[in-house]
Amino acid sequence: MQKIILASQSPRRSQLLSWAEVPFEVLVTGADESFPDGLSFEETAIHIARNKALAAKSLASGKLPVLAADTIVIWNNQVIGKPADRDDAIRILTSLAGSHHRVTTGVVILHEKKEIAFAETTEVSFHPLTKEQIEFYVDQYKPYDKAGAYAIQEWIGVVGIRSIQGDFYNVMGLPVSRVVQALQQLG
Repeated sequence: MQKIILASQSPRRSQLLSWAEVPFEVLVTGADESFPDGLSFEETAIHIARNKALAAKSLASGKLPVLAADTIVIWNNQVIGKPADRDDAIRILTSLAGSHHRVTTGVVILHEKKEIAFAETTEVSFHPLTKEQIEFYVDQYKPYDKAGAYAIQEWIGVVGIRSIQGDFYNVMGLPVSRVVQALQQLG
């Protein structure tokens, strides 16, 4: 498979691409993650991913494909972003505990004049969690860089997730099997 540029500083996305044996280099841009009102959740995730991909493509030298992704958590018909601090992380996880939410990742791949864009959504249900469990997780794992204030592959996912419907790796931040299929389409 051709080497790509990953426009993401997420160690989870890097890990997933490595597991899939996709050769890549990381290029972080600090692209704008805002989005206009009126977009669906899927369009929102794709819009942000596209901004990241375009920013990386403008900085990249050569003709390598650029892959960017953005993951959002949707609970109670609202986008739940990354927590601002400890209290915000506890508030978010308290809301998610005992309920279900969606995790949507927008993916954009740019190569020459082609664009492949899609969104993948996974349904996640949490068991009820105690205040002590939530505080333990936040204090031990500091999930401040994670949409929804958690990582499914960490302690809270192991003990707190009741079920998922869809792609597990999407909840980690990248629907990697679908990405590999898309990269194969590029040739």
